Amino acid sequence: MSQVQEFNDYRAKMNEKILAEDNKVLKRFFNLDTNAYQEGALSSKTKELLGLIASMVLRCDDCIRYHLGKCHEQGVTKAEVFEVFAIANLVGGSICIPHTRRAVEYWEALEEA
Repeated sequence: MSQVQEFNDYRAKMNEKILAEDNKVLKRFFNLDTNAYQEGALSSKTKELLGLIASMVLRCDDCIRYHLGKCHEQGVTKAEVFEVFAIANLVGGSICIPHTRRAVEYWEALEEA
């Protein structure tokens, strides 16, 4: 199974379990997150790129993978992704380098899928 498929399958399975508990706060948070990335004054592509930068600075590998997947779906280019990596490393510092390595690996997996 590919790295991308494994991540997406796990995420879907666990989100289903979380939402099945019918916790109102968690359900509202999931909904808020979904709606925040919809088209608005900023395009959803721009919002995903911003989400990717924030995820890298916060050093959340799952979040990075999620936003990379969304960016790939929206036609973000490799050059655009690397500019995002540059900004994230500038803002987040050298602690972001290991996350950038894993992000590059995941981007390559997306390109292969």
